[in-house]
Amino acid sequence: MEDIGIVSYGSYIPRFRIKTEDIASVWGKDGSAIEKGLGIKEKSVPSIDQDTATISVEAARAAIRRCNINPQDIGAIYIGSESHPYAVKPTGTIVGEAIGATPNLMVADYEFACKAGTAGVQSCTAMVKAGFIKFGLAIGADTSQAAPGDALEFSASAGGAAFIIGKEKVIANINHTCSFTTDTPDFWRRAERKYPSHGGRFTGAPAYFKHVTSCAQQLMEKAGTKPKEYTFAIFHQPNGKFPVQVAKMLGFSYDQIKQGLIVPYIGNTYSGASLVGLASVLDVAKPGDRIFLTSYGSGAGSDGFDITVTKEILNLKREKAPSVMFMVNDKEYIDYGKYAKYTDLLYWE
Repeated sequence: MEDIGIVSYGSYIPRFRIKTEDIASVWGKDGSAIEKGLGIKEKSVPSIDQDTATISVEAARAAIRRCNINPQDIGAIYIGSESHPYAVKPTGTIVGEAIGATPNLMVADYEFACKAGTAGVQSCTAMVKAGFIKFGLAIGADTSQAAPGDALEFSASAGGAAFIIGKEKVIANINHTCSFTTDTPDFWRRAERKYPSHGGRFTGAPAYFKHVTSCAQQLMEKAGTKPKEYTFAIFHQPNGKFPVQVAKMLGFSYDQIKQGLIVPYIGNTYSGASLVGLASVLDVAKPGDRIFLTSYGSGAGSDGFDITVTKEILNLKREKAPSVMFMVNDKEYIDYGKYAKYTDLLYWE
């Protein structure tokens, strides 16, 4: 069977952070209770000149630096995000130009809440397998939106990850992929609205847990595997509790998910969440490691991936770009005033 999968990867997390307790104090809430309830200590904040496009460019450049791929051999770029800087103007063209890709390029911006990035990985994998392109670039990135004082404000953050998909010098084979999708309106943002709305507790059982468990079980049936056969597991991370709970429900241990569990330190990067977790796992992965990934996007759906790390990862120049944990720890705290300014929070509809 022909190897098709991840050839290289990169990620980017902004340096600025704001603590959960600092947001809570502005709204007269108990910061320690919120931190305990969400499992999030602090979150990343984009600078005043950072957006999904700049985050995607940084992540893509990191992926290219780690390998010997000529950017002009990239035949498709798909960027998943809930916060594309333009409503009518693709982010992908900006990234393509920035990394030096050829104009003979297929580009599309994807949107499916927090799983649009994994949909891009599936598209690139299919196009490489079909022989339409040599390499594809899939990115999940966001500068997440949340209304002032809303529960989402404690988690919505910024960051992203990029993956070059191909069939040459593959560091991690994508053995199987599948999806599970229904019309479940747990989270939405109408056109021209700045901030999203959500169904509160409804976003848990009938939305996140149903889709993640259904997709994960379908994937293991397809792959003929059980949880104990995986070295690492990554699940979408809207907060610090859901991925831990769903892992336990499916039979995965905390040791399997801890390397990819990044949300407690940087918050929910939406389309970047599960993919930043995957990047963190690839930072430490060894040949033969098996990786299980299930994303989730409101609206609602999950994408699942069964991945095996190859010996080629030993040749990847991982040191050429910062690891996820390096960026997690490379931080500068800001107060709520700067946070409001950098995120244009004071704008109201």
